[in-house]
Amino acid sequence: MAAESSNPQSVYDFTVKDPKGNDVNLGDYKGKVLLIVNVASECGLTNSNYTELNQIYQSYKDKGLEILAFPCNQFGSQEPGTNEDILQRACTRFKAEFPIFEKVDVNGSNAAPLYKFLKASKGGLFGDSIKWNFSKFLVDKDGKVVDRYAPTTSPLSIEKDIKKLLGDS
Repeated sequence: MAAESSNPQSVYDFTVKDPKGNDVNLGDYKGKVLLIVNVASECGLTNSNYTELNQIYQSYKDKGLEILAFPCNQFGSQEPGTNEDILQRACTRFKAEFPIFEKVDVNGSNAAPLYKFLKASKGGLFGDSIKWNFSKFLVDKDGKVVDRYAPTTSPLSIEKDIKKLLGDS
């Protein structure tokens, strides 16, 4: 991940990398509701999460929702392979149409700056660290983290929170 401002105020202050290593300024998503998820393709939660993330994305992408997926191999080595391998799996096997970014660490000294910010904004039940694949952060149109959901939280169960932020409740 690219360098960030020393005191980020929102997720829009970050630049991340796409699977080909190109910079993506999250400021490009200003005005959208974001659901940021650390994904893995070989986890027991994968099929249900990708299925439901796809459903939510189809329902709300034209209303201002963007799902940003960050592959991570820190939990049981369940996201092996190169960025290209991961993108191929996500798009063919899981039919993901939302953006998939470069594989990142979400915990530890090499944690992506975006994830350090997300965790600092909304600590989890057991402290700041991400506990497993498919932890979800809901971000409002101003780039502020408004909620954090456990890996076992079904994406469809947060639909009401997404609708509220979109002004579609």
